Amino acid sequence: MKLIVGLGNPGAQYDKTRHNVGFLALDSIARRLAAGEVGRSKFHGVLLDTTIKGQRILLLKPTTFMNCSGQAVAEAVRFYRIDAATHLLVIVDDVALECGLLRLRESGGAGGHNGLTDIEEKLSTDQYPRLRIGIDSSDVIPQREYVLGKFRPDQQELIDAAINTAVDACVCWALNGTTETMNRYNRKNTA
Repeated sequence: MKLIVGLGNPGAQYDKTRHNVGFLALDSIARRLAAGEVGRSKFHGVLLDTTIKGQRILLLKPTTFMNCSGQAVAEAVRFYRIDAATHLLVIVDDVALECGLLRLRESGGAGGHNGLTDIEEKLSTDQYPRLRIGIDSSDVIPQREYVLGKFRPDQQELIDAAINTAVDACVCWALNGTTETMNRYNRKNTA
């Protein structure tokens, strides 16, 4: 069983913002793998149970705010006895990456991302894969305002392509593991 978590903030005011790119990716995965199915409320989140080529996949969207994402993740990991190092994947935005760039890592620090920091605190480890989707940074707008803002038109095309590629990367990860997925998808979108 694999658990894929998309990070974001709940509420209409955060819909389609840069900080919610994890939610956008998870929604796209759900549309591709479980079209028409409805998630259920569980683990302080919305959980959808599906399969890919016989591999059971849980999709989790925490309904806590970003900074408390670890609560939902830790509850699901403990309930299903998931080995975070090999069977958990967290999708998250990254201001340090160019817009549209994907970076999958097997483990590592939070890099200043409060959602990842909370997950690491609640799991007591940073040993779990994370798929970072680049959203750029801004020298003009304070970071908090920037990440909670909507994508500019020039960014939207890049993000749409990145999310499509992220779905492919998540399917690859679920079926083939982290190393093969890094080899295939740790590059800039060419769409």
